[in-house]
Amino acid sequence: MSIVFLGTAKFAVPSLQVLVKAGYDVSAVVTQPDRPAGRGRRLAGSPVKAAAQELALPVLQFERLHTPGALSQLQELGPEAMVACAFGQILRPQVLGLPPRGILNIHPSLLPRHRGATPIPSAILAGDSETGVTIIVMDAGLDSGPILSQTRLPIDERDTTGSLSEKLAPLAAQLLVPALGHWLAGEIEPQPQDESVATVTHHLQKEDGRIDWSRPAIEIWRQVRAFNPRPGAYTLLDSELLHIWQAWLLPQDSGRPPGTALALSVGQQTETLQHGLEAGFAVQTGSGALAVCEVQRAGRRALTATEFLRGTRGLIGKQLG
Repeated sequence: MSIVFLGTAKFAVPSLQVLVKAGYDVSAVVTQPDRPAGRGRRLAGSPVKAAAQELALPVLQFERLHTPGALSQLQELGPEAMVACAFGQILRPQVLGLPPRGILNIHPSLLPRHRGATPIPSAILAGDSETGVTIIVMDAGLDSGPILSQTRLPIDERDTTGSLSEKLAPLAAQLLVPALGHWLAGEIEPQPQDESVATVTHHLQKEDGRIDWSRPAIEIWRQVRAFNPRPGAYTLLDSELLHIWQAWLLPQDSGRPPGTALALSVGQQTETLQHGLEAGFAVQTGSGALAVCEVQRAGRRALTATEFLRGTRGLIGKQLG
């Protein structure tokens, strides 16, 4: 039984690998075209392309799947079903209707919550206590198809988008094989999503990463975690861009204006160490303070906040932002 796999990002690699390991006939892997990457901006293939080549699978790359040429090649393959995971293209009706058993989509959220392109950072930004993976049968809507399978994962207070992605990718792979097998055997009934509790995410832009220090510390803390590794939460120090990659929430208020860099008390340093983080300084926010643990100036390497504090004269008392 022929399966075509649609995927691009690193998140999709374990799902492709587990399909092959389970013995499915993956007749082709469809991924995005090579893109410029790195400082030299040389063309580089996607992580899924590299994984497919290691598995000796045919690779197809299309800018858009709904073009006549792409559709013709997919029709020639005659897949019984397709599996999509972190593919990066909206699938039009002519693509959705091509395989007789439809297209299964692996979505890293507890649908119908966090539909759309950025479910993992959106869960962190919303302060959710848990997230998960949902497998649906795709329809013409945005992640709105009926659910075949779902599993949950607690969100740790130290989780970033990067760490959650690393946890969810193998979870998705574990969920895929039984869900696909039951679906193809006609042993599972898809369950409609509850539209009354659906939420939709939005694409994250670099500008979304700018920190507004007048907001509560808890919101900024979530922003730092959600924007790591991309596109990064940032502020300005002496008119220079400063990314904040790791931070910890402090409930104490200093009485200083939001954005003021603060020295840490021994108790505050101990508190962050108890959570496996080393803070160098704090920043006052609109409510509470944020202990800063890792930073990076534009064009330089990332530093612990302690290293940064040692190398930056007169930081304490300065205004950020």
